[in-house]
Amino acid sequence: MEFNAEEFKENLTARLKRQYGKDITQANAHDLFDAVSASAQELIMDNWMKTRREYEKKPTRQVYYLSAEFLMGRALSNNLINTLIKDSVVDVLKSLNIDYNLIEDQEPDAGLGNGGLGRLAACFLDSLATLDYPGHGYGIRYEYGMFEQHIENGYQVEYPDNWLVHRDPWEVKRSDLAVTVKFGGNVAVAKWPNDTDRFYVENAEEIIATPYDMPIVGYDTNTVNTLRLWQASSPNGFDLQLFNDMQYNRAVERQNDAENISRVLYPNDSGPSGKALRLKQQYFFSSASLQDLVRHFVSEYGTDFRKFPEYHVIQLNDTHPVVAIPELMRILMDEYGLGWDESWSIVSKTFAYTNHTILAEALEKWPINIFQGLLPRIYQIVEEINRRLVMELRDKYPTDYSKQNKMSIINNGMIHMAWLAIHGCFSVNGVAALHTELLKTQELKDWYDLYPQKFNNKTNGVTQRRWLLCANPELAKFITAKIGNGWQKDLTKLKDLEKFADDEAALKEFLAIKQANKVKLASYLKETQNEFLDPESIFDVQIKRLHEYKRQLLNVLHIMYLYNRLLEDPNYNPPARTFIFGAKAASGYRRAKTIIKLINTVAERINNDRRVRGKLRVVFVENYRVSVAEKLFPASDVSEQISTAGKEASGTGNMKFMINGAVTIGTLDGANIEIVEEAGAENAFIFGLTADEIIKIESEHSYNPQKYLERNPQLAKVMNQLIDGTYDPTHQLFREIYDSLVYGVEGQRPDVYYVLADFAAYVEAQEKVAATYSDRMKWAKMALLNIARSGKFSSDRTIEDYVRDIWKLKKVEVK
Repeated sequence: MEFNAEEFKENLTARLKRQYGKDITQANAHDLFDAVSASAQELIMDNWMKTRREYEKKPTRQVYYLSAEFLMGRALSNNLINTLIKDSVVDVLKSLNIDYNLIEDQEPDAGLGNGGLGRLAACFLDSLATLDYPGHGYGIRYEYGMFEQHIENGYQVEYPDNWLVHRDPWEVKRSDLAVTVKFGGNVAVAKWPNDTDRFYVENAEEIIATPYDMPIVGYDTNTVNTLRLWQASSPNGFDLQLFNDMQYNRAVERQNDAENISRVLYPNDSGPSGKALRLKQQYFFSSASLQDLVRHFVSEYGTDFRKFPEYHVIQLNDTHPVVAIPELMRILMDEYGLGWDESWSIVSKTFAYTNHTILAEALEKWPINIFQGLLPRIYQIVEEINRRLVMELRDKYPTDYSKQNKMSIINNGMIHMAWLAIHGCFSVNGVAALHTELLKTQELKDWYDLYPQKFNNKTNGVTQRRWLLCANPELAKFITAKIGNGWQKDLTKLKDLEKFADDEAALKEFLAIKQANKVKLASYLKETQNEFLDPESIFDVQIKRLHEYKRQLLNVLHIMYLYNRLLEDPNYNPPARTFIFGAKAASGYRRAKTIIKLINTVAERINNDRRVRGKLRVVFVENYRVSVAEKLFPASDVSEQISTAGKEASGTGNMKFMINGAVTIGTLDGANIEIVEEAGAENAFIFGLTADEIIKIESEHSYNPQKYLERNPQLAKVMNQLIDGTYDPTHQLFREIYDSLVYGVEGQRPDVYYVLADFAAYVEAQEKVAATYSDRMKWAKMALLNIARSGKFSSDRTIEDYVRDIWKLKKVEVK
């Protein structure tokens, strides 16, 4: 992109004057952030418009990525880096006595996602644009994100994440493209001119879906794709008559109900009203997105919908948007008069589905009464899809009534969205080699037997532009100095770093960069949380969503063990360690929130005990998000990837740690297996039961956590400390955690995620970490080889795999 410094200054000045009535000397930091972003957006806008024109001029197949989450992070630095103008903008601001870092920190993280699902979607969009593929995202413009996490008295407390308190300078409102989405009502029947039945919904609640577009800027290319996010409102949400009757709350009730749909990411769905809202959200953005695509198709190509799959492939990111399958059937049949067989042929060639979980309880299903009440016509279509599926199953398995019932989309009063996805899509992919294999042989075995040709693996990846070039600029400069440019768009080039693995000067330079990043993180946490970190200590980091299968609990139990050992054995003198956690627990997930309380309780005890000062510290980072992750990954020495084998689909944090030179301690789970294959087993610390061993234990019903307590007195002591008053004088706070591990609670068997079974092996692996870290050159070599061998884990490679096997896209060069 061409950059003219004087023009940029003029745009900046004009923006401040037009938006705020200020000049540069009067503007505060947020004014300047807004003006810099808007000025950059103007430069990007030219390529954005050119990209749209190019796609219209040369019609080609495009991918549309439907996802409930897009965890984008801050846009300013990422967009300036991808357009290759960041240094120029920094220089312009410096000439005006403006600190770019101060400007950058004014940008809130976009509240559009929470975990790996949403961050993967963001990485994919970056890679599609960088590789010049026509690919766009569709989702919801959440007003408050999920929540802003505060830690109060050790507990997670949720506050609104008001990321839109100021305008978002990166979005463009497209009121001209608003559509209507309908809920409730009743299904009525009329006639098409050819005398066939035409179904429609009457007396429905109407919701307006208004799109907001965000540019997705490719790196060192003119391609700018689009993320389109939908906001909900009511067409007649304000009742003036009620207002004049002084019934003020009732006057805006309809508007409030409508806006609730796009208010919060993942509202608590533990009750019927929460479930209804979640389903509303999913249908809302799926319907709006499909209406948008169909409208554009008709305007360009007319109503010959046989061509629709030639120009559209819709990737469903997990089960949240699977309701799009019957919705496209509804649009084709009820709005354009196509027959069932023709519509199903189009639908089944258009949709592809990514499965992100092995946990059976995470495979989404909806109670019939909620689904039918909110989406009566969609329910009729799902019933008919299911009726035809059951006929297919009866032909295939005529005497296996159990299998017919188990695979029915509608059974036991529930609608199984994963079954609908597998049946209705032409592709079903897992996200790591182990994950896909477990889907085929365990969780989805019946479906793999029925549709083996649909199943394939696409191991996840991360974009090196965000997670190395933007997050770790000093390491990026080191890499470029050693091997040259090119790795920014081809991460396999990092392989050339291997020749420096025994270069002591290079290793020392790398360690100095890591140390500087640790100092930066310590400074940040001192400023934001008044936490004191020793940058000379090992930074052992576990940052991810808080869920029992991710086993933050195993980590904290080991910390308690380590604390006990330091107190009991004066001759035990390992390297100083700082254990860092960052995680949000879902607002309705009680036990996960109790684990957060345990981590903070243990931290308070240890951090205030002078006997272990300088040896051990525990930190819980509040409100973990992308901008904080960008500080944590570069500063980490140890990457905690300790989920129960066979439970984590893939993980992407493990990849971000790897490319930033952290060494993995982990189980053979998810993408860890492939990370170890690439890096070499000698460059990681692997422990614990394997997925096959766990499958065997479960098939034999042979697991007894008591035996691990009996054979390991240190573990028994740690467990007793949960309930003996050591950390809680009431003896009750952590009783449920104890009971869940030792006895089982709420109908579950004890220790569902094998925390106690893997404890001894984890302790042993941690001892190896401490011993290896003491040899600084050996550690540096391990870390550098992890970076050098991380090329496979670029989202660019993942996207090329999708393009080759599923999407069949062609590159479109924007002149």
